[in-house]
Amino acid sequence: MWKWEADVTPKGVIVIVHGAMEHHGRYKWLSQMWRSAGYHVIMGDLPGQGMTTRAYRGHIQSFDQYLLEVKKWIEEAYQYSLPVFLLGHSMGGLIAIRLLQQEELDLAGVILSSPCLGLVKHPSKLMTAISLGLNVTYPTFRVDSGLTPELVTRNKEVRESDLNDSLYVTKVSVRWYRELTKNMKEAFEDIPEFQDIPLLLMQGGDDLVVDKRPVREWFNYNLCSEKQYKEWPHLYHEIFNEPERDDVFQYALGFVETRLKTLGYVL
Repeated sequence: MWKWEADVTPKGVIVIVHGAMEHHGRYKWLSQMWRSAGYHVIMGDLPGQGMTTRAYRGHIQSFDQYLLEVKKWIEEAYQYSLPVFLLGHSMGGLIAIRLLQQEELDLAGVILSSPCLGLVKHPSKLMTAISLGLNVTYPTFRVDSGLTPELVTRNKEVRESDLNDSLYVTKVSVRWYRELTKNMKEAFEDIPEFQDIPLLLMQGGDDLVVDKRPVREWFNYNLCSEKQYKEWPHLYHEIFNEPERDDVFQYALGFVETRLKTLGYVL
């Protein structure tokens, strides 16, 4: 877990949860933007990713490992005695959803960035059938993820950086995939359990990784009393890495600061 404090008088804390295959180091720009706007940032590497050594890279025993880890980050954020916002991208968005379906947390709001609620490409039926057996007999068996820098962003600088990133996970285990699909399914089944908390969901219009149709469906069925959906036309999966990322950040910042004003904070 890492903590970066605001460059000016702090208004709140942003807890960021990264997506599959990546790590906290890919969020330097976003973290600095929040810090410059007056927010502390807390983030870490999820189990099996980045600099963690608690599991095989690209592998988890259970999705609950993610939930327990992120809960620790949130509890650390409470130490600042400031409003806390949870921001989850892709699989990090799914983690945020599952956590808020299982826990009642003291959060001022949640931001979901292209949450992983459905995939554009799925393994073949044969591979899916084989994975069911391997999940029992050889759960750590790993296969290529199929996720490449060209699929996630149009930003050439980010693509080039990712190609030389030794922490970028390229293979995932059978257990990881089965846990991911299981929790995507349960995210829909447990929609009524989602904590009633101000929600902003932003989705890339030309996402090549996450299928935006189930994302919109999940949002429409969500029962939060305060929620808003924003689709960014032509943007790929990583909306906070796209060439238009300044606009995306300002939109997210607007959501956070509107929420703070509602809570009575003078900005």
